[in-house]
Order: sequence, then C-alpha cells, then structure tokens
Amino acid sequence: MAEAVIRFDHVNKAYGDTAVLRDFCLEVPEGECLTMIGRSGCGKTTALKLVNGLLTPDSGSVYVRGQDVSATDRIALRRSIGYVIQSTGLFPHMTVGKNIAYTPSLSRMWDRETERLEVACLLKTVGLEPELAGRYPSELSGGQRQRVGIARALAARPSIMLMDEPFGSVDEITRRSLQDELRSLRDELGLTVLFVTHDIGEAFRLGDRVLVMESGRISQLDTPERIAAAPADDFIRELIEDRK
Repeated sequence: MAEAVIRFDHVNKAYGDTAVLRDFCLEVPEGECLTMIGRSGCGKTTALKLVNGLLTPDSGSVYVRGQDVSATDRIALRRSIGYVIQSTGLFPHMTVGKNIAYTPSLSRMWDRETERLEVACLLKTVGLEPELAGRYPSELSGGQRQRVGIARALAARPSIMLMDEPFGSVDEITRRSLQDELRSLRDELGLTVLFVTHDIGEAFRLGDRVLVMESGRISQLDTPERIAAAPADDFIRELIEDRK
C-alpha cells in the first residue's frame, strides 16, 4: 500500500457525554478513494472535519501529509484541501465564476484574466459550459450547483478531496452522472478522496475500499468485492441486501 496521506492515530471525539469516535485508527494512501458509510451519528462527518481541522480530537492525533493537524496552520490546510458538502455551500450573492474563484482570491493567486481562464477551464472539467460563469446559483439546477461546488473545491489544486453526501440531493440520473464525473476527475488528477454516503450502492461504485462505521468504530474496512462476499456482521449484511 502507498504511503498514507491521511492517518488517524487512536482518535477519540465526543460531543458532551456522547462518544462519536472511539479509538479510531485509519490510514488512507495517496490516490485512494475511500467511501465511508454507516448510520446517522456514527462519526463519518466528524472524521472528515477532523481532517481539515474544523474539529479537534479529544485525544489521539490526525495527520495529513505526515503533519499533525493540530500543529499546522489550519487556514492554510483548509485552502489546500477540497471540501464538498450536500448543500454545496455556494454563496448566493456571488456569480458562479466568483464562487469558483473564491479560495484563490483569498491568497490573490489569480489576476482577472487568469481567473477568467481558470474558471472556464474548471467549468469544462466538471462538464459545464463556461458561459455559466456569469450566472448565480439560484439560476442553476441542483446537478449544476453540485458540479460548481466540485469546481470550487478543485480551484486551489488540492490533492485531497473531502466529500460529505455531495450527491444526496439530486435525482438518480444526475447522481449517476456526477459519480462518473468524479471517477474521471479522480483518475485524471490523482486525487485522494474521502467520500461520505448513506448509499451502499454509491459506496461500492466509487470506493477502492469501503469503510463501514458503527458507533464511532470501524465495523469493516475492505474492498467492495470482499465486503459483498463476506460481510462482517448483520448490519453490513442488511446494507448489502438493501443494495440488491
């Protein structure tokens, strides 16, 4: 296995008296797409937010590219990691182009002409016409907004993408198209992806490995084929049955 780009080292995290992650250990090698699935509240989103420093562990450590997240510049870290959520998080008062260029604009990476060219390129990359750059999010379909959210996450040239139910609010046909787009992007750009979903079919379709979580612990971590052939417990067996 390639060297771990993301590593959880005996991480514990609780909200009040509720433990969300319990002695959580995980290594994600460079270039892998790891899909994470489990019941609501099992710790999937918490794990993602620990990677980009939106949350801090109560004990244990999270490492990104070998650096302890708690000891790094978290603003710089977040700007180097793509983060896509279900609601896209687009700024409604900004055009599509300005939304995509938001992170590079914070560090003044792009001048006006570079911004125009980069935005057009990113829109094409996610399967959208460059002419959409002048529109506002409210003028787009749900699938288009999700694609813009991915383009914005790619704008800072991240090597890591964190994706939290990114396709959960679109119809099945659009969802399948977005899944295909993500697979192509990942192959083209060599991205390392952590992808949270409630859909076992999506987890199996996208993941090199699938992590099934239950009550803040890893129930099973393996390839889709091995999990399908030998589910570790009744919960995972039910997930697989629901997929059929």
